Amino acid sequence: MEDSIQHLGHCLVDMKEPSANAERISTAGGNRTSRVQQVELSLACNDLVALGRDRKPNALVQVAVIDPHKQHLVSHACTEIVEANKDPLFLTGVTFPSGYPETLVKLMVYDVKDKNQESGSLLGSATFSVGDLLRTKDEQLTLNLRSSDGVCTAGTVVVSRLKMGEMEGVEVDHIATNTPSHRCPLVCEPAHHCCIDQEETLLTGPVFRNPICKVYTFQTSNSKRMIVREQMEECTLSFSIPKQLLSLYIQEDISRVQDLTELGELSPHWDNLRKEVITRYGGIIGSYQATLAELNKITGCSFKPSCCKAQKSLEFIPINLHTQRMRVSCLKKTDAFYDIVTVGAPAAHFQGFKSGGLQRLLSRYEAEKKSFSTACQCIYYSPEHTAKAQEVLSITSLLQPLITSLADQLLQAAQEHSSPGLRDALKSLSDKTEQFVHTLKDELVKSALLALHAARPGYVSKSQKQTAVQGHHQGHISTDSEQNQIPVQGLSGQSPATPEPTVMCNNVEGCPSPTGDEAELVKVKNHDSIPHHKEYDEEEWDRVWANVAKCLNCVIAMVDKLQEEDDSKQESAPEQQLADVITSHTPGDWKEQLYPVVTRLKECVKEVVEKARKAMTFVLLQEAVCSLPQGFALQQRRDIVFSQALAALACGFVMRLYAGMQDKGFLKQLHLVGLVAQFESLLSTYSEEIGMLEDMEVGISDLHKVMFKITEAKTEDPSDLQPFLCGGRDHFTVEVPLPQPIFQTLPEEIKNGRPLRVFPVLFNVGINEQQTIAERFGDISLQERINQKNFEILDAYYKLLSEKVPLECLPCFQAQTDIKELLETLGQNVVTKKRKNVEILWIAGAICRRLNGIRFTSCKSAKDRTSMSVTLEQCALLRDEHQLSKDFFVRALDCMRSRLTQGDTWQWEDPEAGTVTENKPASRHFYPIALLLVSSHLLVVWLILSLVFLLAKYQ
Repeated sequence: MEDSIQHLGHCLVDMKEPSANAERISTAGGNRTSRVQQVELSLACNDLVALGRDRKPNALVQVAVIDPHKQHLVSHACTEIVEANKDPLFLTGVTFPSGYPETLVKLMVYDVKDKNQESGSLLGSATFSVGDLLRTKDEQLTLNLRSSDGVCTAGTVVVSRLKMGEMEGVEVDHIATNTPSHRCPLVCEPAHHCCIDQEETLLTGPVFRNPICKVYTFQTSNSKRMIVREQMEECTLSFSIPKQLLSLYIQEDISRVQDLTELGELSPHWDNLRKEVITRYGGIIGSYQATLAELNKITGCSFKPSCCKAQKSLEFIPINLHTQRMRVSCLKKTDAFYDIVTVGAPAAHFQGFKSGGLQRLLSRYEAEKKSFSTACQCIYYSPEHTAKAQEVLSITSLLQPLITSLADQLLQAAQEHSSPGLRDALKSLSDKTEQFVHTLKDELVKSALLALHAARPGYVSKSQKQTAVQGHHQGHISTDSEQNQIPVQGLSGQSPATPEPTVMCNNVEGCPSPTGDEAELVKVKNHDSIPHHKEYDEEEWDRVWANVAKCLNCVIAMVDKLQEEDDSKQESAPEQQLADVITSHTPGDWKEQLYPVVTRLKECVKEVVEKARKAMTFVLLQEAVCSLPQGFALQQRRDIVFSQALAALACGFVMRLYAGMQDKGFLKQLHLVGLVAQFESLLSTYSEEIGMLEDMEVGISDLHKVMFKITEAKTEDPSDLQPFLCGGRDHFTVEVPLPQPIFQTLPEEIKNGRPLRVFPVLFNVGINEQQTIAERFGDISLQERINQKNFEILDAYYKLLSEKVPLECLPCFQAQTDIKELLETLGQNVVTKKRKNVEILWIAGAICRRLNGIRFTSCKSAKDRTSMSVTLEQCALLRDEHQLSKDFFVRALDCMRSRLTQGDTWQWEDPEAGTVTENKPASRHFYPIALLLVSSHLLVVWLILSLVFLLAKYQ
């Protein structure tokens, strides 16, 4: 069975998304949606006759479509089993997408004798056309069920078109059954009014495809009827985001190699290390290019099934990424929507978890890196300093062209003699230049420049030069006891400490130290032959960096002077001569006066960028040297995990954005604070799932580097509406394009390109049998630490939201529990020692929905545990928010969870075969006992194999 529909439906018939031409853009109300006409049917049977006259049938209806081209049946859907009822009404409906009206549908009613052994007998079948149903006056058909021999009638089946809102104001009767939990609402005559089904949409946008829909009719506590529609879709971002991310990784690593090459001449020791690092980068680049080439070969696919989770070419793709929406329609109420994203745990499944996951590997790596840095004779940089170096490189590469462009705009405004344009350009230039200066105001850059200078060949420090001169006059040469080193500086806090003047040189590692006259000749030769390696001036960086601010002040002063002169001339001129005064200005006057100071500013910025880029590149070189080879493997693993997490986040953000287009409060919250993205994990803290959870923790935490930006699409073509990714490993931006009519309805802050933040939080509670072992005999400290840490993030987000956004902007729920009270309860549960405390997940999910957040649910493969969690959450929402009858709760849960309601063909692939047990064994995993009874040994083997198969099946 395909993983893509484990917890919503297994639709064997092709339900692909409509073509681009069929997609329609709706601009009403600011919602862009992909419209697909659907026909939804409800089924009921009357007067069923079981094969055994002394019992009532356990009825089930299998729905198949007759392929007009190949003239064979294709299984389409299946209802739940209604036990011991000759007049069953099925809660599970049938959904047909567009293009089905003239298709023949065959209904086969089975009597399920043994639900556990999956065996049943065909009672009868009937055939109809969807078009015939729609052409009837009341959109309802009553069909006779014919037995397999076509002789006798086994009862009737009633097929009715199901419409949202069709039972407004109508009470629901009941059909009495022997089992109280099987009471069913009658199908009433459909109302003859406009059906809102025509306005029904799938998830929205061009990034969702291959819809699978299921519809149910449940009874409320006041004997009314609610209609519930589940719809699941795949997301194109499963592949497009990882492919874009791989391209950015390749570009970043190629740029890093270029920066290392442009560091200039280094001592032989450092030059050899640089070559080794470049070789490592080349290996990563080649691997990523090969992976990207393999992904580009895949067309038409938009999800990765769990059976491919250990496939190397797909390791960047998230597992089973799907979006699911539950729409609830109740009487005289606005329809409610509940969205959730399901995805397999973001983890490096191909690399495995023998040594643990990222969290453990990174902690061990940081501890080992300190000792390795001493062996490599380089400075140890903490992860904070490495991140700062990457940030400086990223910001300077972004701001330098921006400052240059703004400076040119300033000159253009001066040439046009435009005072307003001059002021606006100057303000933008000042803001960006101040940001540039502030970024470089860090001792890390200064200390890195000294370290880079010390790595040049023939480097001689100030104190060493003095010692050498004194030794030359005394007739001997003092040798340095610590060769091949650069000045090691403490890196506590935000910046390295100022280095002490020590005597050091940069000889080739492993070369014998010269002695006597030879040493003197070498020293003199080095001093004379490399004059460009002069004594390093530690104050040089401060002067260069300060020159940028000085040049900016000169530009501001010059603009103020020009505007003052212009204002004074206009005030002193008579009113009648004002036009002559204005025309007397030479257009090039302002530009000519501004040009020298603006040019000097651009030159200073360029000089600072060159020095800072080399310094930060040398920091990253030393970090890479200390990382060989483990650090590069960890970076690859982190890239893989982050790719899966980012694809899921982008999918959830787009889904949430489209759903909230009409909600002004949501849009206000979006640009003022941002959204919380709550990941619910069901992984155990046992065996390899510990490694998955450690990977997932780091991957979700890394999502704080991601920002979103809403842009205006060039056209409404689906290719122009795909999200676009830009940035580097230190910061990524996902641009989400919207059609022009919708974009214009957004708040000005969002239209102006304000970055939109996301606050990722992760809560984990293991629920399977492995977690039972972990809680009794193992260690669950990892789970406890994750929950405590992320509770603090969630609590901080709520405090920030309360300060900036009125609580009236948040959605209203029937449950009146205050968010602050829910947070207090969550905090208590997080610190409470309780086995399998699923209350943590329930409360965290409720808080996320009340905060307009994005909900994610994950387990190892997003199948069994995820489907159990999602269906239970949906039924709980129906009970708490829509008054689902208590008698229907368990049955509604069974309907959503049943494999039979998901199109599984069970054992009746041949609809005309009658009793299936005549052709197939009752169970797949039991072997013929007669053969195994030949010896007692074979019997033991049979018992063991049967137990293994049972455990594998129900795990």
